[in-house]
Amino acid sequence: MNFFQAIILGLVQALTEYLPVSSSAHIRIVGDLMLGADPGAAFTAIIQIGTELAVILYFRRDIINILTHWFSCLFGRNGKDWKSRMGRGDKWATLGWNVIVGSIPIVILGFTLQNVIETTLRNLWITVTVLFVFGVLLWVVDDRARQIKTMDDMNNRDAFLFGLGQSMALIPGVSRSGGTITVGRALGYTREAAVRLSFLMAIPAVVGSGLLEAVKAVKNYKTDAMFPGWGPTIVATIISFFVGYIVIIGFLKFVSTFSYKAFAIYRIVLAVIVAILLLTGALVPFEALSSAA
Repeated sequence: MNFFQAIILGLVQALTEYLPVSSSAHIRIVGDLMLGADPGAAFTAIIQIGTELAVILYFRRDIINILTHWFSCLFGRNGKDWKSRMGRGDKWATLGWNVIVGSIPIVILGFTLQNVIETTLRNLWITVTVLFVFGVLLWVVDDRARQIKTMDDMNNRDAFLFGLGQSMALIPGVSRSGGTITVGRALGYTREAAVRLSFLMAIPAVVGSGLLEAVKAVKNYKTDAMFPGWGPTIVATIISFFVGYIVIIGFLKFVSTFSYKAFAIYRIVLAVIVAILLLTGALVPFEALSSAA
């Protein structure tokens, strides 16, 4: 991977991370078309740190409120009983606990299925299937669900269900935002509330997985044939940060006015195009597996 290709992949990451279209699927597909090989799970996870840093910057006030209120309640400043420590009557502390609850599924599944995620699940036929299926699901759910819940209405049950939706993003093609947004809309959250909760829920999981992959890359960069090197990876991460911040602003404005139908249609069309490329041999579904071996 050269620096021009790294810039392109950084742009792809930034333009697709927050949209319900799956950034990992786009990195997998564009990387294969441009490089002739899968850029790899480590590269994908690390450059996602750039887009998550953009989320942290954009939601910095919310994050500060969550952290300060959460720690305040935890250490008993609002009351010594366990309900007060769990954030009773404090919406920011409650949101902090809900983010923790929502992070549990992806942490458990991410660790237990790590080898499968980095190999088998990167099969492009799996990507095509989930792009199509979750595109249809997003279309139907968003069209039929009510918009009655806000961020303040979230409870532990909803948080855990959001987390299950987020954990589906371990399969390239599902989309982290797509999974959480679909669950959120099915639960009756407004489009904007579902997006904002999706962003906040993703921070611990994405930053954590990115740092973990970075540590692994440092240890194994001489033997990992799929890792493209630190120079291109850092460039792609920087690009994803700056462009990602702009995309956040535009996406939040978009969902406050329009439905997710356009993204659902895009997913379905992309799935068909990738299927054609696979059938014609322009893309090879198992190349990442064979190269890794």
